[in-house]
Amino acid sequence: MSLFRAVYSSRPFGFDEGILFDILSEARRANTRDGVTGALICRADIYLQWLEGPEKQVKATLERIKNDDRHLEMKLHVSENASERIFGDWSMLHDPATTWTWSQKEVADGAVDRVTPEEMTAQFLRIRSKCTHQADEARLR
Repeated sequence: MSLFRAVYSSRPFGFDEGILFDILSEARRANTRDGVTGALICRADIYLQWLEGPEKQVKATLERIKNDDRHLEMKLHVSENASERIFGDWSMLHDPATTWTWSQKEVADGAVDRVTPEEMTAQFLRIRSKCTHQADEARLR
């Protein structure tokens, strides 16, 4: 079984807490079933998601998302084989864009369309580092 990684962005259609809860619940259930892990950055203007796992299951997940009417203008930024999981501890880590660097104006001006795969990957690695650090601090308390 080969390990595969994909990162996409999409624009939310009808974003609110209920929709976000549904997306996260469905993702966590399906990802646990399919051996997929990852992270979702979300806010009212954009979703960014990192998926990793068996290639067949990651690609099937991408196809489901592409056909989900809660996602508009889906764009694949990273699609590659991987040597290790980055978010292996999370069926779907939710980052409510608190670690994010792009403002809503920058997103509206196309910042996500100009980002390189390396920059996109670096953004998610920063999120993983922050979440791991927070979890370590919580364990020490």
